[in-house]
Amino acid sequence: MTDQARKAEQFRGLHVSGKPLVLFNIWDAGTAKAVASGGAKAIATGSWSVANANGFADGERIPLALAIDNLRRIVGATQLPVTVDLESGYGDAPAVVGETVALAIDAGAVGCNLEDSFPANGKLRETIDQTYRIRRARQVVDAAHIRFFINARTDIFFQRPPEQHDYAMVAEAIDRAHAYAEAGADGLFAPGMADIVLIARLAEASPLPLNIMVGDSTPPLRMLAENGVARVSHGPGPYLMAMKTLEEAARAASV
Repeated sequence: MTDQARKAEQFRGLHVSGKPLVLFNIWDAGTAKAVASGGAKAIATGSWSVANANGFADGERIPLALAIDNLRRIVGATQLPVTVDLESGYGDAPAVVGETVALAIDAGAVGCNLEDSFPANGKLRETIDQTYRIRRARQVVDAAHIRFFINARTDIFFQRPPEQHDYAMVAEAIDRAHAYAEAGADGLFAPGMADIVLIARLAEASPLPLNIMVGDSTPPLRMLAENGVARVSHGPGPYLMAMKTLEEAARAASV
């Protein structure tokens, strides 16, 4: 077994309902080292943070070649498994998504996020279209002979503010989870959720381990664990925190 294949198996095994894998998202090799030193079990990039750290807006504005080069340096800086945020796969066509996933595998990643919304406007893709994209990604992964973890992100809960989330949205997420699982996804990522009752319902009904992202109104980790969540991401939070600290230090130094 190659080192990458071993790390892929290790990463997959960290997804346990009720004992969530916590990912404190990073954006470069230096932050990967810092988070690894902090006791992390795995390393995850966040597309918003990677883009902003390099002077770009989120939404596939950072060139793919730069994002992949950044990924390669992150992988080289740590012995932990690394999963990469590939946004929407840098293309609409399934073949293009497959090429993007292949680049991530070649750079040493053991997993990726793959969104079901359009980067330009955040609107949802049709479920059937996203299944074609996931299926192609799975074909590429299988050909690479590693158990690369495809984390299928659904942006259903970004379509409305949290106070407007309801069971109908959860039902749509469950339907998408089943379709994505059949297409070859390994996890379901549902950022934007904050209501623990709705989170619990989705965790219970999803055929895939559920990933929740930390936000201002996200329930505490203990509560997420008690309600079946298997993975918790911090998204852009670490970057925003670090930049705020840097700005405040710079301001104090100039006084």
